Amino acid sequence: MSEIPACPICSMENTYPDGDNYVCADCAHEWPIAGDEESDGDSDGGESIIRDSNGNQLNDGDDVVLVKDLKVRGSSQVIKQGTKVRGIRVVGGDHDVEGKVNGSAMMLKSEFLKKV
Repeated sequence: MSEIPACPICSMENTYPDGDNYVCADCAHEWPIAGDEESDGDSDGGESIIRDSNGNQLNDGDDVVLVKDLKVRGSSQVIKQGTKVRGIRVVGGDHDVEGKVNGSAMMLKSEFLKKV
């Protein structure tokens, strides 16, 4: 039996297998066991796959909806749950999706988005 990997979100090692997924007991992030093995092959130069909160693959030009209220850093503005973001662009980094929200360009985390 192989070692259970640390959580890719919070890097804690308090994870366990649950059916076809690994689950992090600290942040409640779930990711597929089979996907973990596939990502090892991608790390040699292939692009990583960005997924939404339901596990659907996100691509450039997709439309998404926010699944929770998000505070805008450096502002008192709040982007409400259900706000639609049209024509996203998938980029690398911590905030892996770029799109326009109410006319303003924003960087968003894919874990707070749902593909429409």
